[in-house]
Amino acid sequence: MLQRLRLVILSGGGAGLLLLVLCLGAQNLKERRVLNLGIGKTAPLPTGFIVGVSAVLGVLSGGSVAAVVLPQERD
Repeated sequence: MLQRLRLVILSGGGAGLLLLVLCLGAQNLKERRVLNLGIGKTAPLPTGFIVGVSAVLGVLSGGSVAAVVLPQERD
């Protein structure tokens, strides 16, 4: 249980730091795109930010899936 919690916390912390660096770096990008989500459109976002957010979501979901499929410890 402790190992699963540690894995989720580390992946969440890593994803949070990656998102922070991504937000700081994406402020000076000039080329911006609008995403059509089907029910509406997003604000104009830099292309690198869109790709970076998908990487952050991958880190977060990968860490949580790894914590779920981790074998249980037997006493």
